[in-house]
Amino acid sequence: MQPKQILVIDDESDIREVARLSLQLTESWTVWTASGGAAGTALALSVEPDAILLDVMMPDMDGPTTLRLLQQQGGTKTIPVIFLTAKVQAADRHRFLQLGVLGIISKPFDPLTLGRQVKEMLAWER
Repeated sequence: MQPKQILVIDDESDIREVARLSLQLTESWTVWTASGGAAGTALALSVEPDAILLDVMMPDMDGPTTLRLLQQQGGTKTIPVIFLTAKVQAADRHRFLQLGVLGIISKPFDPLTLGRQVKEMLAWER
């Protein structure tokens, strides 16, 4: 069985690196990273990951805008997206879920449980 492929789109290099290491070490997944929405969308079209972890607040193109772009592309519109965000108020969570994300993981996240959280949201078996 091929390892799952995850794309992490976040403007903070330390978040990308922690998420990459976490998912590679705890789940043995292949992890791609991008520093912004435009680069992430292009990478998603070329590698077609199994899921995308997407930061909400980024300069240039924020998470909701990136999500809309992904939803409009034929090759990426069915890829499940999980938001990574420090915005954890109930109103924000409700608004994000209305946009069509599969779930929301709060920042800062626990690197030891990130893979398990993603698997649970995606209903992936071990």
